[in-house]
Amino acid sequence: MAFFVCFFFLFLLVSSSTACDRCVHKTKVAYFSKASALSSGACGYGSLALGFNSGHLAAGVASLYKDGAGCGACFQIRCKNTSHCTKEGTIVTLTDLNRNNQTDFVISSRAFMAMAQKGMGQDILKLGIVDVEYKRVPCQYKNQNLAVRVEESSQKPNYLAVKFLYQGGQTEIVGVDVAQVDSSNWGFMSHNYGAVWDTSRVPLGALQFRFVITAGYDGKYIWAQHVLPADWKSGVIYDSGVQFTDIAQEGCSPCNDETWK
Repeated sequence: MAFFVCFFFLFLLVSSSTACDRCVHKTKVAYFSKASALSSGACGYGSLALGFNSGHLAAGVASLYKDGAGCGACFQIRCKNTSHCTKEGTIVTLTDLNRNNQTDFVISSRAFMAMAQKGMGQDILKLGIVDVEYKRVPCQYKNQNLAVRVEESSQKPNYLAVKFLYQGGQTEIVGVDVAQVDSSNWGFMSHNYGAVWDTSRVPLGALQFRFVITAGYDGKYIWAQHVLPADWKSGVIYDSGVQFTDIAQEGCSPCNDETWK
């Protein structure tokens, strides 16, 4: 039953997706003066987000946020003002929902300045809003596995809520199963909001997880065999022992041929 639910959810998500993330898009970008405004947002990362990507954070519009599935996604953004900005731009991590559709992103001031040429960070800040182009890129966390944080709302043994951190690759988690270690009796978790998943049917003992992620043109399972110990505690971050490196493929015609020059 868990397999059917995950597969059906994966089919709906992939088939209904209209955004071609890996293509180059054009928009305008503004910034928040304090990164904390982005860390406390819709993905639910809280202050942990301040440690993502050196504080280069972003709030993305609904088509990028994807009801929370886009949380943790990485995007390369560069501004088009050649007198102020570099060709490389900077990479941001999506941590919040941008409800202002005048721009696809609102980013942290640190990320905004990182688009500038050397010594021109304050000059680009004075512009306030700039024309940019962006594309999705793989997230890379050197020597860092996917982490699982047990949320404070968890109440052992009746309720478990977890948040996923440091998700690598260029993909999305679209289903999560949980089971006791060494058991094949899997139960599915529900997507609560942002990066948080939960279940009211918590297996006893140490727990393993099985993730359904977008990969290639379809999806795949990633099995984390030993994640939470039997005495798991709220507020603690646990190493999943696995990391994602997959890059989901999209049929982005006609923008497939657009290159980053």
